[in-house]
Amino acid sequence: MGKFQVIDHPLIQHKLTIIRDKNCGTKVFREVVNEIAMLMAYEVSRDMPLEDIEIETPITLSTQKTLSGKKVAIVPILRAGIGMVDGILELIPAAKVGHIGMFRDEETLEPHEYFFKMPEDIDNRQLFIVDPMLATGGSAIMAIDSLKKRGASNMKFVCLVAAPEGVKVLQEAHPDVDIYTAALDDQLNDQGYIVPGLGDAGDRLFGTK
Repeated sequence: MGKFQVIDHPLIQHKLTIIRDKNCGTKVFREVVNEIAMLMAYEVSRDMPLEDIEIETPITLSTQKTLSGKKVAIVPILRAGIGMVDGILELIPAAKVGHIGMFRDEETLEPHEYFFKMPEDIDNRQLFIVDPMLATGGSAIMAIDSLKKRGASNMKFVCLVAAPEGVKVLQEAHPDVDIYTAALDDQLNDQGYIVPGLGDAGDRLFGTK
């Protein structure tokens, strides 16, 4: 079973409270989502491999560490996942970005894919799949299914808020994928929204209804 981790750093928890507030406006919501994503990326990237290189400091020759191994691609699930990309790019600016477009049927709550565009070498990259919410888990499972069909094998799922129901179904469907979240909330309501949650992340990011 993959790792499930709640990243409960005080700064992340403080910023999450800001965006949970229904009175938080679009500008602040967008800025703080990016800040949380950047802070989370620090922990999500903790196991990135290192190798030794020799450099010359102003004083002497020295053997030091540099990143090695697989490169990174950030994969937002559209549209809300876009809100987390810039924050991660602040920390890992060389990462490439792919996109998966999903929409949820409001009656069945089932996800449907409408767009898929990735770097050509996703089979050789560490993928960070990002979406602010892990609710029913349907979109996350479909996104990972699509990536695996195209050769991806090294994936982590990163969200801001997760429901226990979504975590359970994602772990059952893809036990090889680690899940990182800033909060594990109480449950889903009858409309498939996370409680207490933070509402519709896409609408709050982009000022739509």
